[in-house]
Amino acid sequence: MRSHRAQSLHYFWAAVSGALLVVSFPNYTLWPVAFIFLVPLLLCVEGKSGREAFLLGAFAGVVAYVGLIYWVVVAVHRYGNIPLPLAIPILLLLAIYLSLYWGVFTFLISAIKAKSQWAMLLVFPVLWVGLEYARSFLLSGFPWVLVGYTQYSNTLFIQLADITGVYGVTFLIILINTLIYLWLVPKKDGRKGSKKHKVLLIPSLCILILVVLTCAYGYWRVHYPYKTEKGITVGLAQGNIPQDIKWDAAFKKRTMTIYHDLSLRLEEQSPALVVWPETAFPDYFPSGTELDAAVMTIPQETGAYLLFGSLTEKSKGKRRMVYNSAYLLSPQRQIIGQYDKMHLVPFGEYVPLSAHFPAFNALAGVGNITAGKETIIFRLPRGRFGVLVCFEVIFPELCRINVRKGADFMVTITNDAWFGRTSAPLQHLSQACFRAIENRVWLVRAANTGISAFVDPWGRIKKSSNLFTQEILVEEIGFKTSELTFYTKYGDLFAWACLLLALGLVVFIVIKRFIVSF
Repeated sequence: MRSHRAQSLHYFWAAVSGALLVVSFPNYTLWPVAFIFLVPLLLCVEGKSGREAFLLGAFAGVVAYVGLIYWVVVAVHRYGNIPLPLAIPILLLLAIYLSLYWGVFTFLISAIKAKSQWAMLLVFPVLWVGLEYARSFLLSGFPWVLVGYTQYSNTLFIQLADITGVYGVTFLIILINTLIYLWLVPKKDGRKGSKKHKVLLIPSLCILILVVLTCAYGYWRVHYPYKTEKGITVGLAQGNIPQDIKWDAAFKKRTMTIYHDLSLRLEEQSPALVVWPETAFPDYFPSGTELDAAVMTIPQETGAYLLFGSLTEKSKGKRRMVYNSAYLLSPQRQIIGQYDKMHLVPFGEYVPLSAHFPAFNALAGVGNITAGKETIIFRLPRGRFGVLVCFEVIFPELCRINVRKGADFMVTITNDAWFGRTSAPLQHLSQACFRAIENRVWLVRAANTGISAFVDPWGRIKKSSNLFTQEILVEEIGFKTSELTFYTKYGDLFAWACLLLALGLVVFIVIKRFIVSF
């Protein structure tokens, strides 16, 4: 009986770890909690077998991801027309998959059985970051709500992302969690005055210095006047088109009228560029209908270049292909650029293996979209920019490639109506803030139902809209003239190093166990 109660208590504390991470993210945004979220899990994993540690870690992960990505049910049920009895298992399956990374983490730390505090302080953050980075590309990648994103509003602390990306922020958070855990471990067995505490003084001092240096670097970056030049004025139109009538033929003209009126309101502030959200055009473009003339007239009337999202239909032999595209129109009514989204949402825009199993196509929410092939840099009379469509903004490499190819600023267009009134739109925006820091460029975000925003090169949200409102936003953005950041030049070098070290630890564990068993 006592053993059963103890086991239940361990799972309770594992659940507490998951819940603490949830409240660290938007909408709660209790970012300081992230620095202790892992401690309860580490304490209850202490001394457990590999199997027990894996189960506790995976359980904590399930609690965390059900709390963080619960909006999947809203997206696939309300807007994807998938029955609720199927939508809930979809959420649970995704949460279980993501929780496996937590389980692997706790399994590995239990298998290593490191006795040195220095070893734990290095190994725990390295393993966590390595696993987070693996999650960013395995099975097409899903780097949503990485731990570092909890700090998006902690401006000074996150400026090191221009060197390490978001993974450096994650590393520091896990490092601090590990230090707190090590301070608490002796108290569990009553050794409050043990030598362990004395040994921890030096590592604690080193970590304190590291955190101070991180914040000092952040202060310097925020206040250091790196070279910039005057940019352009950009206007955003948030149409707030309801998702359930977005593709209704009877509402298409009304959609164009809404965006026409919003664009004319923006004209009063003389923007050089007007941006509409993802799939704002309510048909395939060009559609061969009067809708084409309606959208082509807008840049002519406003005198501003117009970037808008639309589906594009192409035929290749008997094969019909649909792209999720962004078009740039000139005031002379010319199409001067088109970008086709390259990183698609699995089961939302395409179904894996559908080429071999056509029946799977019925599972796609929008249809089986075809992935684009290349990054496109759009050129204005003054300035160049790259575009990320919706989901793409959570992949740092895509933004980095655009800046390396010469983008002076970045635009992301999205349709977050799928998420409803959940925490997902703010989660999405908070992750986009890091793309601005990593590359030190302005990021312009146009969303159908919100949150539309302007983010400066330090990740600060300068202006933002409300959810589910029709709004316009205008901001003058700058172009940077300084050299590329370390991150823009070299990418996820830090994360790769952590992943390789983590793989090395796994090999070490396997070899050690083989030798012992032999």
